[in-house]
Amino acid sequence: QVQLVESGGGLVQPGGSLRLSCAASGTIFRFYTMGWYRQVPGKQRELVATITSNGGTNYGDSVEGRFTISRNNAKNTVSLQMNNLKPEDTAVYYCNVRLSAIGYWGQGTQVTVSS
Repeated sequence: QVQLVESGGGLVQPGGSLRLSCAASGTIFRFYTMGWYRQVPGKQRELVATITSNGGTNYGDSVEGRFTISRNNAKNTVSLQMNNLKPEDTAVYYCNVRLSAIGYWGQGTQVTVSS
């Protein structure tokens, strides 16, 4: 059974930093694309960042240059370093892993950026 467990969310002031981590278990993830998405109430879930099995990255326009995604295939983890956080980054952040049409989601972790 595939499980994704996120950690690292919380409350941070504007301009601050947070690091999210996602620990995956239940299958071999090194072939999967791993990533982060976020959602606020009333809006669609949106892409934050993804990283492919060979390390290729893709970022949402609003986070490009501020967020960095990385993965550790030996530990089945994916992380998101978030710098220069803004109030509009406030959302529930979800870890995602996918291989072709097969995808899995974590339960989400809340990130709140507020003074």
